[in-house]
Amino acid sequence: MSNIPETGRTQRVTIRLVVLQILVLSLLATLGGRLWYLQIRTGDEYAAKAQGNHIREVVEPAIRGEILDASGRVLAGNETKLVVSVSRTSLLQQKDHGKGVLARLADVLGLPAKDVQDKVRLCDAKTPQPCWNGSPYQPIPVTQQATTQQAMQIMERREDFPGVTAQPTAVRRYTGVEGANASQVLGYLSPVTDDEVTKSADKSGRERRLPSDQIGRAGLESVYDDDLRGTTGVDKLEVDNLGRVIGSAGRTAAKPGENLVTSIDARVQKVVEDQLAQAMVDARKVYDKETKKNYEADSGAAVVMDVHTGRIIAMASAPTFDPNLWVGGISAKDYQNLTSKDSNYPLINRAIQGQSAPGSTFKVISTTAAVQAGYSLDGHYPCPTSLTIGGREFKNFESESFGDITLEKALEVSCDTVFYGLAYDQWMKDGGIKPKNPNDWFFKTAHQFGLGSKTGIDLPSEVPGRVPDRQWKQSFFDANKDAWCAQAAKGGHEYTDEIARENCVDGNQMRAGDSVNFAIGQGDTLVTPVQMARIYSALANGGTLYRPTVGKAIVSPDGTLVRDIAPHEDGKLPADNKLLSYINQATAGVITSGTAAWKFTGAGWPQGKIELHAKTGTAEVAGKQTTSWLTTYSGDYAVVMTISQGGTGSGGSGDSVRRIYQALYGVDDKGNVDNGKALLPKPQAELPKFNPDGTAIVKPASFQDGAAFPAGSTFLDQAPPSGGAAEPYPVALAALEPTRTGGRSRA
Repeated sequence: MSNIPETGRTQRVTIRLVVLQILVLSLLATLGGRLWYLQIRTGDEYAAKAQGNHIREVVEPAIRGEILDASGRVLAGNETKLVVSVSRTSLLQQKDHGKGVLARLADVLGLPAKDVQDKVRLCDAKTPQPCWNGSPYQPIPVTQQATTQQAMQIMERREDFPGVTAQPTAVRRYTGVEGANASQVLGYLSPVTDDEVTKSADKSGRERRLPSDQIGRAGLESVYDDDLRGTTGVDKLEVDNLGRVIGSAGRTAAKPGENLVTSIDARVQKVVEDQLAQAMVDARKVYDKETKKNYEADSGAAVVMDVHTGRIIAMASAPTFDPNLWVGGISAKDYQNLTSKDSNYPLINRAIQGQSAPGSTFKVISTTAAVQAGYSLDGHYPCPTSLTIGGREFKNFESESFGDITLEKALEVSCDTVFYGLAYDQWMKDGGIKPKNPNDWFFKTAHQFGLGSKTGIDLPSEVPGRVPDRQWKQSFFDANKDAWCAQAAKGGHEYTDEIARENCVDGNQMRAGDSVNFAIGQGDTLVTPVQMARIYSALANGGTLYRPTVGKAIVSPDGTLVRDIAPHEDGKLPADNKLLSYINQATAGVITSGTAAWKFTGAGWPQGKIELHAKTGTAEVAGKQTTSWLTTYSGDYAVVMTISQGGTGSGGSGDSVRRIYQALYGVDDKGNVDNGKALLPKPQAELPKFNPDGTAIVKPASFQDGAAFPAGSTFLDQAPPSGGAAEPYPVALAALEPTRTGGRSRA
């Protein structure tokens, strides 16, 4: 008898069928669940997305807001140019995909046919520039330099150029109004990156920036980009599944950006730029006995600040560049020139990014520190030719000796040895090489003056400078100990080998030499021109440290005030009225009988009518010529100028700083004051007035349309190529970092 069931199935077959049925049912259940999720749970969401697949957006760029000077003169505006654009949608609807149209267009524009074809192709990972990285439905600009005749040829022969338009379009233009450049202050524009597009997306996923957008890359264009760029318009087009336009789904008009009124006065800016350039030219004519060659004067900066508000009236940095080089896309050659070592990095704004030792301009801080430490303003302090500290001789400039003098006289004649003595005495009181709860009055006072920190100016990439206090010494030691010890182990006999051996053992200790160098603004101390302008403004206004600002107000395109940018108090100097009066008297003495007298009262400045105050500084930098510093102020302005490898403080910058004051107050070379010729005897407090159409009511400018700096120029023909940095900042700033210096400072 057979064991096979009547069904003819074995037990093994039955098990397999059951498993197969379970597998099929599981797959059906999974598929059903997924269909439920897509069609019911999230059906509305996907339906909306599917509907969106039939809508394509064409962007209408917003007109960028203008950047105005304090009187309403246009520093950065928009120039109407004839822009020829091509619609890819229209090209693709033609039998040859538009090859014939592009060839005819290239012939009319006088461009190679391949260049035109490349400009309208879409960018991807394998397609190099030139290409279009915006929406394929957006009109693609082929040229911004079309002539009226070329535009007429295109528009009159529409049948030969389907999808091609030639129309006036607003393009950014840096006007050079009054001959002022101000490139590092204004900044420039360049296309937005894919990463910036992605990061700008809001919570709904909609991108605030589009691939065709321009974005501020430096200066005011960067800081106030959200105000200036306006709102992009959008034209929604209905398309079929082949991408062909079949109708319109609505349009949102573009909204122009707001305008930025600055505290810059274009006329003063022009004077400051010219005088900085002239000071550098003059410095190169002077022979340096130390290096046995003329001063190189390779870069510099100058700042004019309103002492009562912290507003920047003018800011110059040399070398500089023409910001119009960036308009329409910068060439590879120009970009290389702006970012190379050979050109000394003209994109750097040395007024806020250039760091150097301040030299004797620091002594107003040391005077305040000495008073805080208990030294008397009525006391007399020895000013010998030199002091020997720790077995090392610290000399006074040119070995001058003035005997026992007051702190006022020490500031006036810039006696180093007075401040060496004070700093050494205080170092000993703090415990010397083995301190116990040191007061560190000199370092503490420098921080109270705002050094070692950013001022907060409304310009990007400001650097903080450096106060080389005990905390910095320790962190610097921790970072460099291994390298010092490795160099010391080699047993070399160079000066750097000796320093490495010392630092390997006790590089974290505050030595006597560190303290006395700090007291005269040398050693590892670093400051920026804008920091010094803020300090000397505070000396002028009674002790208030204002936050430096360039922006003054945001106004709408019709001239209505949107937002005021008010002055901001950041703190007070650690000095009472008696000390401030004492320092003011001393710095006035620098003008009348001190280290700057030969450039001011000796050159006819009317000190009795317009009182100026000053402190000169000549900072030594290892391996380079001395840095010239001149920090000054009146009752209205602080004017600071510094020139790298520019000589002495008054010798390198004195004439030019005096001429800046002459222009501000209308003083001629004989000391006569003519208010009618004064550019700005008082800082302009009120905002400009505007016409009903939004244009400012302002006197006609003496220079227009970039006449003062033709495209491709650097800082002036006589200025050397050199620096400022937008990108890459780290490389440029590394190039500016001074080497640690020793010994002495000059007035």
